[in-house]
Amino acid sequence: MILNHLMKLFFSIFTLKKIPTLSWSSFNTLNLKPKSITLLYLIFGLILCGLGETILIAASVGVSPWTVLAQGLSVKTGYSIGLTTFIVSICVLCLWIPLKQKPGIGTMLNTIIVPIVIDVSLPFLPTPELIVFQILQVIIGVVILGLGIGFYLIANLGPGPRDGLMTGLQKITNLPIALIRAMIEISAVVCGWYLGGIVGLGTIVFALGIGPSVSAGLFFISRYIK
Repeated sequence: MILNHLMKLFFSIFTLKKIPTLSWSSFNTLNLKPKSITLLYLIFGLILCGLGETILIAASVGVSPWTVLAQGLSVKTGYSIGLTTFIVSICVLCLWIPLKQKPGIGTMLNTIIVPIVIDVSLPFLPTPELIVFQILQVIIGVVILGLGIGFYLIANLGPGPRDGLMTGLQKITNLPIALIRAMIEISAVVCGWYLGGIVGLGTIVFALGIGPSVSAGLFFISRYIK
């Protein structure tokens, strides 16, 4: 009985195809006067995203897939990682045009709140010495990040570059969100590694885990936070 319930739960999570719309979701991505509760959940989600990113960084067992891609481009072009990261972000945003994705308040706040949270919280997070605890920390970071992405996507006030790419591709392919996100992250890792980027164990865990984590975040938020 319990096994059947768990199987149904996992099936529901891994086959989720749409961003849920709840009572506090914005009616429009370009809404400039959202409800206070919508803004609250948006900011809460972005803070969780920042904390998740910080936990991943502090684990020190590999950078994110998109940083691997930026590293690879840096190796091939000689540009700094900061510049190649910016170039990658611009390229991803350009892909929004054919995918008909729209920026919003959430897109702007994403670029402000997440870096601030990382800078503030990183000094307080030590790096575990044992690899087992480092990987556990990566898993915790991925779970928190997935939950944060779930909150701010359901707020519907504009996604970040990668999340907009994910939702855009999902709409035109009708594939599950978990699968789409996994394909995006794995593609970034493979391309980055091929170009000379460094792939760590944490990078692989992130690439394989962030899709299901985002999907699970969306599922549980839609079920328990109406």
